[in-house]
Amino acid sequence: MKRIVKNLLVLFISLLYLPFSLQSQNNEVKRWIPYTLPWDDMPLDLSFVYKNDIPAGNRGFLKVKGDKFIFEDGTEARFWGTNFNSVQNFPSHEHSEKVAKRLSKVGMNLVRFHQLDGEWSTPNIFQFTRGQNKPNTLSFDPESMDRLDYLIYCLKKEGIYVYLDLLTYRRFETGDGVESAYKLGDAAKPYSTFNRKLIELQKKFNSDLWNHVNPYTKLAYKDDPVIVMTEITNECDLWSQDVKVEPYRSELEALYRDWAAKNRVKVGKEKVVFDKKDINIQKFFIAVTTDYYKEMISHMRGLGVKIPIAGTNWTRNTAHLSAQIAGDFTDSHAYYYDFGLWRDGSKKFMNDPMTGSKNNMIPGLAFNSVQDKPFFVSEWDNPWPNEWRAESSLLLAAVGSLQDWGGFTIHTYRYGVDENVDMIAKPITGEALNGVYYRGGLFDTFNDPAKFGLFYHSALIMRRGDIKPANKTLNLIPEDLFSGSGKALQLTAEKHKVKTVLPGETAKGDIKIKTNKAYIGENEMEVLSDTKELYRNLNKNIGWIDSPKTKAVYGFVGKEGEILLNDLKVEVKTDFATVAISSLTDEPIKSSGNMLLTAVGRAENTESEYNSTHTQVLKLGQGPIRVEIIDATIEIKTDKKTLRVMSINPQGSITGYMPSEYKDGVFRFEIGKEFQSMYYLIQEL
Repeated sequence: MKRIVKNLLVLFISLLYLPFSLQSQNNEVKRWIPYTLPWDDMPLDLSFVYKNDIPAGNRGFLKVKGDKFIFEDGTEARFWGTNFNSVQNFPSHEHSEKVAKRLSKVGMNLVRFHQLDGEWSTPNIFQFTRGQNKPNTLSFDPESMDRLDYLIYCLKKEGIYVYLDLLTYRRFETGDGVESAYKLGDAAKPYSTFNRKLIELQKKFNSDLWNHVNPYTKLAYKDDPVIVMTEITNECDLWSQDVKVEPYRSELEALYRDWAAKNRVKVGKEKVVFDKKDINIQKFFIAVTTDYYKEMISHMRGLGVKIPIAGTNWTRNTAHLSAQIAGDFTDSHAYYYDFGLWRDGSKKFMNDPMTGSKNNMIPGLAFNSVQDKPFFVSEWDNPWPNEWRAESSLLLAAVGSLQDWGGFTIHTYRYGVDENVDMIAKPITGEALNGVYYRGGLFDTFNDPAKFGLFYHSALIMRRGDIKPANKTLNLIPEDLFSGSGKALQLTAEKHKVKTVLPGETAKGDIKIKTNKAYIGENEMEVLSDTKELYRNLNKNIGWIDSPKTKAVYGFVGKEGEILLNDLKVEVKTDFATVAISSLTDEPIKSSGNMLLTAVGRAENTESEYNSTHTQVLKLGQGPIRVEIIDATIEIKTDKKTLRVMSINPQGSITGYMPSEYKDGVFRFEIGKEFQSMYYLIQEL
């Protein structure tokens, strides 16, 4: 009887508190709202900001002048773009039209065609239909080329340029006349840098590609200014990749002995060990790599290729970087991610905020920017499921503009062309392409509100130059050929312009420092750019951008209270957020009558689950994608007295007008309480 009474009492108490419990749950639910970006459209169309750059190519071919990219008409070129991977390079004509317009609306102006030759994915440039027996890689598939041609045509119409990869993932075949072809991996790395047969096959590929006439543009690729950059080979080098397969190892040894004899380097009769800690091996690698780049560049120039050409897009040390200057520009890749964590199938991942890190992507990228050469970042990412990834897009764009770099293409837009995607990383639920996990959707960004959703502002920062280039230049002086970025570049690229000075060059900057000597104190945990437009505090995990046309706060700003910028005050109540505001006119925010405000922090799939530390995915969840609502109070000093704030849904419709007031030259409003969204238009009545 006592047990019955006790159970009834528990039931009564539970029922008593049920309304409060439900209310709490409902309030929690309201903190997250569905916000799935359409695959074929964007909520807002900002292409009008860049109308003078449409169509792509109207300013002539891209050239190099000092450390800048310049169009033939004298206009400096800046790019904010993305990669297309594998089958995304060969979509249907209708798909191409929609995606090109979508990229134009968000302000992107460059697509890097990556993995055209990746035979683990079909279509590829050699094969359109699965199941064909291709005995060689000596010709292009007509259907694949038609789709690629039309994609270029569509991008060109929308003001979007093309960066062409050449050798990336090609699997050479015995039918190509390649010895031990089955033992060579993707792109035959690094054998492709010195073996004569592999080099001649690359030349044939390049000749066929550059001489190919696009029937939609009526131009050969070499004659079309829509194609602005190219690289000889993707992520290929002698420094990190071993030479073991015969007869290639013996061929490299013979080359080394010839080089050693010419340079009076003693070599014993025993088998050469390519010890990468040996200074002579370093010098030999530089010579081989430089000769390879020069030969390939000379061949393309002979074909009539006019645009800037890079060697490859990563470096391991000063020696490797020294070889890259054979190209017209340097290029590099960087990721804020631990690639090893997903390999065991555990779905573990790194979940650290970039705002608190000295060793994020920025120091390594800055090391690759050398004197008198433009610099470009053809791959970067801070990928899902890092819940703090919304801080990365604006930080990278702001640093790139401060450094006066040529631009960025994020890796990647997507790996597939599925038109029914309403969740992040959906392809991971299936089998990854060729057994490689990240090809299954881990790096897809096209529908991620926390990254792609902020590209409106990132594009404005890079293309419009909303962050001024740094006032001073710091020259990094490597100690030796083995040196990398070191202590000197921790936070430095967020303060001054950085240029690495290679052996034999004369430093031209304002400040000179050795690689392993800290310029900013090792205990210093905040940095302010010398333009005073860019700030980051590592202890607080916050940062801000303060330029006339774009302003933003990002990181764990909810703990900071009011943040005061020039003509703007932001108080965020949500713990983690990025809040950005950009003028959509030629006027600064203070006097603009058309502005975009984006407020986004965490984004995830519905019913996704993680472990307690948010370092392991337990359940991917399902659509729709949700964003956490950002609560904030915004005050803008402005001379516009009749502004109004409109919330915008994923389909681009106005869902409400935020309560606001104008008093004593200040326009004040709150977001997050009513008409919840991540996009808000601020316009004059």
